[in-house]
Amino acid sequence: MTNKTSALLILLLGICQLTLAQKPEIQRADPTNWWVGMKNPEVQVLLYGKNLKGASVTINYPGVSIRQVHEVENPNYLLVDLYIAPETQPGKFGISLSKEVSVQRGGKTETEIVKTLHAYELKARDKKPQTVNARDLVYLILPDRFANGNASNDKFPDMADTAADRQNPYLRHGGDLLGIQNHLDYLKELGVTTLWLNPVIENNQPQTNEGGAMRSAYHGYGFTDHYNVDRRLGGNTAYKNLVDAAHAKGFKIIQDAVYNHVGINHWFLRDQPMKNWLHQWDAYTNTSYRDEAVFDLNHGSVSDFNVQQNGWFVPFLPDLNQANPFVEKYLIQHALWTVEYFGIDGWRVDTYQYNDLEFMNRCNNALYEEYPSMFITAENAVNTAVSQAFFVKNNLYLPFKSTCNSPNDFVFYNAINAALNEKFDWGRGFNQLCTMLAQDIVYQDPNMNLTFLDNHDQNRFFSVIGEDMRKYKQGITVLLTARGVPQLYYGTEILMKNFKNPSDAEVRRDFPGGFPGDPANKFMASGRTAQENEAFDFVKKLANYRKNCPALHQGNMTQYIPQDGIYVYFRHNAEKTIMVVLSQNEQDKTLTTKRFTENMAGFTKGKNILTDANISDLSQLQVPAMSVQVIELMK
Repeated sequence: MTNKTSALLILLLGICQLTLAQKPEIQRADPTNWWVGMKNPEVQVLLYGKNLKGASVTINYPGVSIRQVHEVENPNYLLVDLYIAPETQPGKFGISLSKEVSVQRGGKTETEIVKTLHAYELKARDKKPQTVNARDLVYLILPDRFANGNASNDKFPDMADTAADRQNPYLRHGGDLLGIQNHLDYLKELGVTTLWLNPVIENNQPQTNEGGAMRSAYHGYGFTDHYNVDRRLGGNTAYKNLVDAAHAKGFKIIQDAVYNHVGINHWFLRDQPMKNWLHQWDAYTNTSYRDEAVFDLNHGSVSDFNVQQNGWFVPFLPDLNQANPFVEKYLIQHALWTVEYFGIDGWRVDTYQYNDLEFMNRCNNALYEEYPSMFITAENAVNTAVSQAFFVKNNLYLPFKSTCNSPNDFVFYNAINAALNEKFDWGRGFNQLCTMLAQDIVYQDPNMNLTFLDNHDQNRFFSVIGEDMRKYKQGITVLLTARGVPQLYYGTEILMKNFKNPSDAEVRRDFPGGFPGDPANKFMASGRTAQENEAFDFVKKLANYRKNCPALHQGNMTQYIPQDGIYVYFRHNAEKTIMVVLSQNEQDKTLTTKRFTENMAGFTKGKNILTDANISDLSQLQVPAMSVQVIELMK
């Protein structure tokens, strides 16, 4: 090669490198697609790549027009507002970016127009979410700990956390969505109607040091890519398959939403769009976790409010700034996209009280606009009915009014666990349940409250009550016969136990039989102990009876103040009346029923649906020690 030829090649290479360095490159677009026929005709597409700032954006597709293109601090982002006319048809088109770049030719600087094209699609809407309400029994599953349906996706060498080890309680264990799908018949037999899964969205997080131990993000609450289900759970395809299979068997699906924060390894934080995408502090500031700072509208300080709302949940879960309109649109559109793409039926919103509450109202309302009967339940680990009601639709006369239609009922949870562990006395024992229910006046619709005995963040119910089967049956009965939408934590039906000592992992153990090599398979009656079968059969019988008894899930509830260690309440409608009798006495009692005439008038006999025993005389009931009876009254 001559010196002249070499010099020419170097010059041409420099020109190519300069041009390519300035050429806009689209690496991703969120939402990944959208739909025609949405009631809100607008969508904001976040484009990410290289050298996007200054590019002209064009779309040539009938019915689709560009309203505005937003440039932000980071030149690798553009946010494009699209209007989709009502008559727009489904189809594919290109989002075209063109940009004038400088090139050197013959020692002169010239300009050149370079273009790039990103394929995009508008689909036809075909999802119609089912209504989740008090007719349902919700079953909470931590996917990594329930069942492993595909061992090939347990770990991936190109992910930030490459470990999977069932012997280590802090690491991933390999449970996945196919594992859940494989056990739908088990859940159907139990009487479950709805599945709530802890988050399935990608958590490509490195292990974090928590309490001196390195831990995986197996729980799912540190999102790193909103538009991808975690590959270790099976990815988007496995989730679609599960939702479709569940729907085919009559189940509904609730997805866990996390709006407040993301994982420290989220793709958009590795090249942050703008500084105020997150809540920023001069020095790291953790939230106070105190709900009083939010609902104390009379006496609360602005400082406490700001720390509670804008402080980070933990250092490795950066706090999103929902007052940023681009962040708001990103989160709301992802919620809508998820319903349309996967076909889910409801939402459980994690850490609800830490979100900007006006944002949460706008997010809820966007979902209600497209899906008017959408079930949205808010997690607020609070201690009082007033605080719990503040964050949902309520009867409180306050300047802020939430639009969320259901709380995770921590007030119920606290009351039932305390009641079963206390001796009956004034204000104690079953009186706690009576007092708790009397405070339902603060909720717009207490029958929408998601009630529970335990969950992935709480001590296991069977351990809390001292592994007492009598108390277990009482707790299950109240859960399945009192007002609200009952939620059962995976394994509670087979007496899985433990306290959160030394960590949450102890209450998130693997479901026995869900993993290869398990010594016992408790999905099968033959693999359960006699006591475990007793518990399973008790839940199964009451849950399936409840499913077919509108009085128990839609009827009115009338309670009587507990007396002499006995608590009585009724669920009733025009067709049926159910009487529930619970005793905290250590000796048998005879209960004279004249006091309950307003609910029992006209009934002469009954049937205990737990034992199938017929009751020929309702004037007096024999109430065994520490017992529970569910009696269908008959004339």
